[in-house]
Amino acid sequence: MNKSRVAALVLVVLAGAAGLWLYLGRPDLGAGLDSGAFEEWVTSAGALGPVVVVGLMALAVVASPLPSAPVAMAAGAAYGHAWGTLWVILGAEAGALVAFALARMLGRDAMRRWFGDKVEQGFLGSQNALTLMVFASRLMPFVSFDLVSYAAGLSVIRFWRFALATLAGIAPASLLLAHLGAQAVTDGLDPVDWALAVGLGAVTGAPLVWAALRGRGPGRGSRDG
Repeated sequence: MNKSRVAALVLVVLAGAAGLWLYLGRPDLGAGLDSGAFEEWVTSAGALGPVVVVGLMALAVVASPLPSAPVAMAAGAAYGHAWGTLWVILGAEAGALVAFALARMLGRDAMRRWFGDKVEQGFLGSQNALTLMVFASRLMPFVSFDLVSYAAGLSVIRFWRFALATLAGIAPASLLLAHLGAQAVTDGLDPVDWALAVGLGAVTGAPLVWAALRGRGPGRGSRDG
């Protein structure tokens, strides 16, 4: 990974986050923020509302000053199920990739200096195992999203595998949270939509499980893919 490009990307994202904070009137990011407050920010931004959603979601992952669930619900309330889910996924994915890049750029070399080849032994050196771990963690809301992103950046997992596992794992929760936000301003939660979220998780996870099982065949090394 080209460190100069990563550094430029990180600077752009951080500058965008600072600009977003100024655009929203320099709000206190730790005081009584809920989905109602976020929805007000999003709707007041007009045509830039989707940019606000993506920026807030990314900021919540990179720096954790914001709770991401109320942002996702506000996106659903403002833009409905489909568009709300899309903006939430884009923001969460962008934030995860930036956090991953930061850890990879700033901490990976230090890990190798301190621990040597130990950081690549066992499952820590398996691309398939790490990919499945990232995917599984994205499905569990009690596992810190940002912590996993930073930890993955310190591991040997390939960038594209991390991006794919994150994208697949965040889709069900993003859909559900956006749906809850949309339903809060319409008719209420339909049990069918809960089943849809679970089904979406199974569909998105199936290719990753298949790839991992396939990679365990004879002749495969620990650093496949």
